[in-house]
Amino acid sequence: MDLKQSYDYCKQLANSHYENFPVASILLPKRLRKPISVIYAFARTADDFADEGNASQQTRLLQLDNYSDNLEQINHQGYQGQDPIFIALDDVIKTHELPLSLFEDLLSAFKQDVVKSRYVDFDEVIDYCTRSANPVGRLLLLLAEEPTIKQLQQSDAICSALQLINFYQDIVQDITESDRVYIPKNELVHHGISEQQLTELNTVDIAPLIRKQYQRAHTLMASGIELGQFLTGRLGWEVRAMTLAGIVTLDRLMSQDDHSLLARPRLSKLTLLTVLFNSFCKTRYRHCADKLLNKH
Repeated sequence: MDLKQSYDYCKQLANSHYENFPVASILLPKRLRKPISVIYAFARTADDFADEGNASQQTRLLQLDNYSDNLEQINHQGYQGQDPIFIALDDVIKTHELPLSLFEDLLSAFKQDVVKSRYVDFDEVIDYCTRSANPVGRLLLLLAEEPTIKQLQQSDAICSALQLINFYQDIVQDITESDRVYIPKNELVHHGISEQQLTELNTVDIAPLIRKQYQRAHTLMASGIELGQFLTGRLGWEVRAMTLAGIVTLDRLMSQDDHSLLARPRLSKLTLLTVLFNSFCKTRYRHCADKLLNKH
């Protein structure tokens, strides 16, 4: 494929999947949609290597190592292969002067997914978020403009919070379908909670432990909400909408009764439209965000 065909391939792949990743959102500036679709194609296919299908652990790691080798080619002499994702990614990285380390961080997180399913303490969980979620936010900001250190830190806080919220709304599903537990082992032991109890309907006994996790996501989110007020235009609207959607989801989690604490929140179309409306104006966004965060 030539460069145009490679970009078209990535766009088609991005549009064929539903994700929270802001692939071709109508909120995004048109000039960002092509590079973001390429970054998404890279992340989506690498994530599938780690999680999808019935491949062996060895095969999954070999596929991800091949992606690492392709990044090394981009870094040294330019990509020499035929994979349309990397033909386009080579162009995106060089055109926008994106740090290769952010893509390497994503791959390291995907490789970890293959070999690691339990976390000793919260520091290990946050280290994973730093590599699996934070690079996406940083890449988005770097594509759009020259962010300040403070803005990058706020982006990290929001992305880590969103990753944690994703974990906490899927606790039962992660255990039963993927055999993964993101609640730290040392805290399970401290509270006298077994992994089996994380899958039971009555959650009164585990409520103190789970609410501690929710509070951590709450603290992170609160430390990053100003980012949406700094950013202007359609990108600012996109970031505010994603942030506010995360805050709404977290509010639903934290507002649940102790007896049904692990029920997965569902955001209706009306709720999502309300989030979009409230995110358009910076003042309304901050009012709504503060109101929800101050409830807890």
